[in-house]
Amino acid sequence: MTNTETIMQDMNPAAEAVLNLPANTHIFYSSQADVLNQALLDGFYKHRHNPDIKRSHLFNGRYENIYLTSAQIPELGDLLDEALDHARRLLNIDDLQAGCWFNFMPPGSVTSVHSHDDYDELMSAVYYVAVPQNSGKLIIHKDNKQHVITPQQGMFVFFAPNVVHEVSENMSSDNRLSIAINFGRRKIAGD
Repeated sequence: MTNTETIMQDMNPAAEAVLNLPANTHIFYSSQADVLNQALLDGFYKHRHNPDIKRSHLFNGRYENIYLTSAQIPELGDLLDEALDHARRLLNIDDLQAGCWFNFMPPGSVTSVHSHDDYDELMSAVYYVAVPQNSGKLIIHKDNKQHVITPQQGMFVFFAPNVVHEVSENMSSDNRLSIAINFGRRKIAGD
């Protein structure tokens, strides 16, 4: 099956197909988005200012990474289970684990150019919780080209962890919320 066929098979039929994706970039839509997104959004707003929440990557006065867990937002566990199912299928590896963080982008925010290949990641993904119109596009830099993906609520985008990417400016008047996910082999006690 070609990359384009995979996209057409897994994309929401009402969504516009993205046909200019770089190799090994895959789009799926959550089967649980209608149930999960509001709970994820509410949970994020409830816990985002807790003083004990880990935050990292401070750029332009904004932390790009905000680390919340399924202990704070139980529905996050359901989302990660679904993401793990997709990653297992794409990688053909059963013993995967996932780590994640929230990326909260108020109006005027951008997410700087970066990749996720710091440790032993095998795959990365982003899931879109709240995506107002004109709130920023995912820009993937690969093969000397920029591949632009317009996100939609409930969309997963999977890609290799060494793929350089960024998010363009949130030009809307509303907040944008996504969840970045990294996948690696499950750690065994003692490793």
